[in-house]
Amino acid sequence: MTTTRPTGTAPKVTASRAAASPADARALGLAHYAARGVLEHFLARHGLTFPQQIALRAAVTAETPRTRDELVTEVRGVLKADPAALHATLDELVAGGLLAVAGAHLRPTEAGRAALAAVAAETAPVSARIWGGIPAEDLAAAGRVLALVTERADAELARLTAGAPA
Repeated sequence: MTTTRPTGTAPKVTASRAAASPADARALGLAHYAARGVLEHFLARHGLTFPQQIALRAAVTAETPRTRDELVTEVRGVLKADPAALHATLDELVAGGLLAVAGAHLRPTEAGRAALAAVAAETAPVSARIWGGIPAEDLAAAGRVLALVTERADAELARLTAGAPA
């Protein structure tokens, strides 16, 4: 038997699933890839990849135009990706007309801004269903834990890439 939910309503957080196990690296990874899978579904409709979206968003939200190297540094901080791959991602965005070269800077084009806006509009109702119904105090606690995990993982990665032993 299939049940339907009115459009725009969120599924209830069930105690059995939400409390199934404590948060750990696996649970974080599963949540990340589940949410990323949803986002990538919408990105694909606009011919965008996840790294392209991250780079384009960095350019769009920058207070001042960024150089190619500044964008690579910013996106590398998010994706932990190889700089050469990120330069290729920026090249793809320029070739696709979503970023424009303006002297030493890369600027988002109207097409780039429109693509991000369209993805945001399309994902909004899905995001509301995913995040809806989760108590504010749970979201605040999760936010604190995720910020701490990110800080610690970034520090470990910096240590490892600096040549420190595991």
